[in-house]
Amino acid sequence: MLDLRDVHFFVQVVDQGGFTAASRNLRVSKSTLSHRIQLLEAFLNVRLVNRSSRHFAMTDVGREFYQRALVMLESAEAAEDVARRRLLEPSGTIRITTPVTIAQFALKDVLPSFLRAHPKVKVVQLSTDLLLDIVSEGFDLALRGHSAPLPSSTLIQRRIAEVPWLLFASEAYLAASGTPMRPDELSRHAMLSMQNDTQSALRLRHESGASAVIPVDARFVSNDMVVLKQSACAGLGIVALPGYVCRAEMASGELKQILPGWTAADSFITALMPYRQRLLPAVRAFIDHVAQEFPKAIALSPP
Repeated sequence: MLDLRDVHFFVQVVDQGGFTAASRNLRVSKSTLSHRIQLLEAFLNVRLVNRSSRHFAMTDVGREFYQRALVMLESAEAAEDVARRRLLEPSGTIRITTPVTIAQFALKDVLPSFLRAHPKVKVVQLSTDLLLDIVSEGFDLALRGHSAPLPSSTLIQRRIAEVPWLLFASEAYLAASGTPMRPDELSRHAMLSMQNDTQSALRLRHESGASAVIPVDARFVSNDMVVLKQSACAGLGIVALPGYVCRAEMASGELKQILPGWTAADSFITALMPYRQRLLPAVRAFIDHVAQEFPKAIALSPP
């Protein structure tokens, strides 16, 4: 492949009418220019210029190559300009992947506000609960919801928000079964669970530092938070879910938080990036926007 520096040197020598003037203009020695042109001619296997101590002239193929070289350098400059403009302000397309629940309940307001703030940015979002390889799949960013630390990898991690899991039930269920006032009373209630089996335990933590482990015989188990929330709204039992997932139902009165001050789990939302250096401004702006807006988006009560 052609070395664009050599092409640039050749065009400058032609435009300046010889090596001496081009040497002064480029601040490169005549010997270096001559050597670079010779390398270009050797690569092309043609003579581009005839030169002597007093005369400089292009060959026929040199004149034709010169016209093509101008177009080549103009295209290269345009390509460089595109890249540099992307570094000046957020623009272009960014690809992100998020879990379905985060996309549905946490990003529904965050994404529109980001796009309004950055009109030159396009976002391509893939919502999936599969843990995709964001490098091989070509994503600029992934958001992950997790309770345990994420596996060690070469990906760059940035903690976005802490998300407590709280306990919810419908007014109809509580009216029929009573409202638990202490954690140990939960074992006598119908429970809806995200666990993998019906025999599990709730590990509760109080804001005072107290803790409790409550055996649970779940009536309904699912890996779908929306289905669990709908089941709780239907009065089937008590469910532990991230608070923000139930925010609308809390506001409407469909669900009520029980055992205030107790959390059923601590989880986090973390951004994963393939690299830290040379982040495009659009990606950096999106991460900063999410980090700023997520705490409000996942708060149990709207700001």
